[in-house]
Amino acid sequence: MNSPVYNMRPRRQSGIPDVVFALLIANGLLYAAERFLPEFMLYNFALWPLDSGLFRPWQLLTYGFLHDVNSLYHIGFNMLGLWMFGRHIEPMMGPKRFLIYYLVCVVGAGIVQMLVAGMQGGVYFTVGASGGLMGVLLAYALAFPNQTIMLLIPPIPMKAKYFVLIFAVISIFLGVSGAAPGVAHFAHLGGMLVGFLLLQYWSKSKPRR
Repeated sequence: MNSPVYNMRPRRQSGIPDVVFALLIANGLLYAAERFLPEFMLYNFALWPLDSGLFRPWQLLTYGFLHDVNSLYHIGFNMLGLWMFGRHIEPMMGPKRFLIYYLVCVVGAGIVQMLVAGMQGGVYFTVGASGGLMGVLLAYALAFPNQTIMLLIPPIPMKAKYFVLIFAVISIFLGVSGAAPGVAHFAHLGGMLVGFLLLQYWSKSKPRR
C-alpha cells in the first residue's frame, strides 16, 4: 500500500476507460495515415536526431503515436499492453492525470532516446508507443506488485514486480551491447524512469482540495 499510485483517488473501473480508448483510436488512425502517406508522416512526425536537420519539437510527442507500418506486431503488442495495464491504472489516477502521465512518459522516453542517438551517431528515426506503455507498466507493477501476469512469448506466468525488473535489466543489456538493433531499448527505460519520477513527485505533493 506504499505505492505512489495508491495515493491517487481510486475510481470505478470500466472495460475500456475513456483515455485508454482515445489513445487506442488515435494510434489506429495514425497507423492508417502512415499506410497512405508513409514518407510525409515519418519525415514530419517520427522522432529524428537533433543534428539530422529533420527534428521538430512536436516530434517528441507525435513519434509515440506512429508505428512500423511493415509490422502489425509493433502496434499490436503496444496497443494490447496499453489496454491490459492502462484499464487498471486510469481508473486509479483519473482520466486527466492518466493522460498527463502517459504523455509525459512518451516525451521523457523520446528525450532519452535522442540523447542516446546523439552519442551513437548516425541518422535514424524512432517511432512507437513503447515509452508510454512502459510508464504504464511501471505504474501497474507499483500498484499491483504481486499480481501475476502471463507473458505472451514465452507463455510464462510472472509477478508484475519481477517482470518489470527483468525487462529493465534486459533492456539495459540489449541497449548497451547492441545485440538487438532496431529496437529503442533506452526509450523503454526512459519511459519507466520518467514515469517513476513523476509518480514520486505526485506522491510527495500536497493533496489538492
